[in-house]
Amino acid sequence: MKKKVVVGMSGGVDSSVAAYLLKEQGYDVRGVTMQVWQPKDTDTAAKEGGCSSIRAVEDARRVAAQLDIPYDVMDFQQEFKKNVIDYFVREYRLGRTPNPCIACNRYVKWESLLQRCIALGADYIATGHYARIEKLSNGRYAVQKSEAVKKDQTYALYSLTQEQLKHTLFPIGGYKKEEIRTLAEKIGLQTAQKPDSQEICFIPDHDYAGFICRETAVAEQPGNFVTKEGNVLGQHAGISHYTIGQRKGLGLALGMPVFVTDIRPDTNEVVIGSTQDLMSTQLTAENVQYMGAEQFAVGQTMTAKIRYSHLGEQCEVTRVSEDGNCVDIRFAHPVRAVTPGQAVVFYDGDYVLGGGIICK
Repeated sequence: MKKKVVVGMSGGVDSSVAAYLLKEQGYDVRGVTMQVWQPKDTDTAAKEGGCSSIRAVEDARRVAAQLDIPYDVMDFQQEFKKNVIDYFVREYRLGRTPNPCIACNRYVKWESLLQRCIALGADYIATGHYARIEKLSNGRYAVQKSEAVKKDQTYALYSLTQEQLKHTLFPIGGYKKEEIRTLAEKIGLQTAQKPDSQEICFIPDHDYAGFICRETAVAEQPGNFVTKEGNVLGQHAGISHYTIGQRKGLGLALGMPVFVTDIRPDTNEVVIGSTQDLMSTQLTAENVQYMGAEQFAVGQTMTAKIRYSHLGEQCEVTRVSEDGNCVDIRFAHPVRAVTPGQAVVFYDGDYVLGGGIICK
């Protein structure tokens, strides 16, 4: 009997080819687009880009018809609101910079989708992520970096559980992006040259602060730009407008390049400093999730990525809490703009060992 797999189809070329490859491999394939967010105005809803926009649904439906596989749209708006939007708003109000895609992957694209699909008789779910899955010698599943180095998405997948990985397929992890587009062209998929989505799906205009104000119906409170010593430099528009390392949009003329180096929600202050002030040799991570490793040990060395675009830096574990949920690390070389709220993901070579949320 064929194994059943549900493919999350975003209307893009990657998930389209993922569905094609799985069908070619002999799986019983069904396509699903997850309706996670619906903008209030129809113009925005129809825009190309968002993974659950009207355009995305139309494109996914056409590809499913072309591949001759069943296709559904599943409503996950309630789960998305609770686990992604509310989290995003809360973190920015606390002066942190969240990564909503990581939260969406763990709690919506996997936890909610997987539960629903398993209940419907599926053996696996699959996506068009550039990553691979391997069972390590210690018996644990781990996400492995993809062949497409520049497109690798393992950083955003660190929080997937062992049970989720056991029921997940990443069909395109062994391909480069150009190969995926070439294959899509060869089989005549209409999404072959569709541009990749770059923005957060629920904020297509990139106005994070405006979205937060509309979502909470609470206006931003202006406060002071200050030096680390507390000297006032000017007034800011509200802490949700800023993130660590930001240079543009500050509206400060100080005769030299300056950056946001800290955000103090308790006093509603945004701290300004030099690029040197952004360099750190250590950080603390909380809510640590383990993947390839069962737990970390003091003295353990590995590579840490502090943001999606970070190339990674060697680090050493200097403290692990008794329950393993909190880890301190020290970098071999200083890293720039360690940002509370962002994920730090730990690697052993190409394999994800685990990760957590930076708290300081």
